[in-house]
Amino acid sequence: MHAMVLSRFGGPELFEARDIERPTPGPGHLLVRLVASGTNPVDAKLRADGSWAHLQPPVVLGYDGAGVVEEIGVGVTDFQIGDEVYYTPEIFANPQGTYAEYNTVPATLVARKPQNLSFEEAAAVPLAGGTAWDAVIRRLQVRPGETILIQGGAGGVGSFAVQFAKAAGARVLASAGSANQNTLRELGADVAIDYRKENPTEVALDQTQGDGVDAVFDIEGPDLVARSLPAVRPGGRVACILAPQGDLSMLYPKNITLHGVFLTRERRRLEQMRALFERGQAWPLMDTVLPLDEVASAHQRLDSGHGRGKIVLRVAPA
Repeated sequence: MHAMVLSRFGGPELFEARDIERPTPGPGHLLVRLVASGTNPVDAKLRADGSWAHLQPPVVLGYDGAGVVEEIGVGVTDFQIGDEVYYTPEIFANPQGTYAEYNTVPATLVARKPQNLSFEEAAAVPLAGGTAWDAVIRRLQVRPGETILIQGGAGGVGSFAVQFAKAAGARVLASAGSANQNTLRELGADVAIDYRKENPTEVALDQTQGDGVDAVFDIEGPDLVARSLPAVRPGGRVACILAPQGDLSMLYPKNITLHGVFLTRERRRLEQMRALFERGQAWPLMDTVLPLDEVASAHQRLDSGHGRGKIVLRVAPA
């Protein structure tokens, strides 16, 4: 099968197009013929040095996939050949990712693709959408009438977080750069904050008459948690996807709950998100779609840190 192989850790230029052996699904696994593969910031971190995830080159990266079930391993009874699916495979100790024509994956991590999404759109969802779902719905448990501040609302995770918070009935304040203010509004943000011109913490306090927001989701930087705490009401909640840095002492006197969010893989979350997409309550924000062989260009965009939505690789025709 055709795959983009990383022969050693380093820069985007190290990806090589190779023909490698097609995997065979073991018991409880599926072989998926991939149509599209999503890219994520964690891919770039693993490309630079994946030893922390117990990877050793040569390795095939890629941790979002959408495609068609090609073969079914022993013991799998809830899928059939030809089913259209989407999923995010494990990162740790998994050298066979989705930057390839075929991928084997435990059936327990796979769900049927949202019917109204293309394969490219579906491949943009599992990892980033799942992270946003865990943060906003499961951990922060945002409820109707509450106010949430989303720090970084125009990127892969943030664009889903804005939409999920709106679907939950919250009032959404979201920050992004100047070029993405309209994007925030299109996603449903009630208040779009240009962090280059405004202080999101001050805007949040102003928008809540000084009471503070009910919840904060920090996606952009480890120091933003500490900087956001003055904008959180007593008894409020904060979630972050990077280890927080800075002075967190305000957590204690204000009884603020801090959630660290690292995505675990499962089918149930994909099924829950699918319902929102099929009802039209959310949609994947796409930056660009590139051919699989242009994965180096995708990683250059990831390295820039200034994306708008998701970068997806088209692996093969549907």
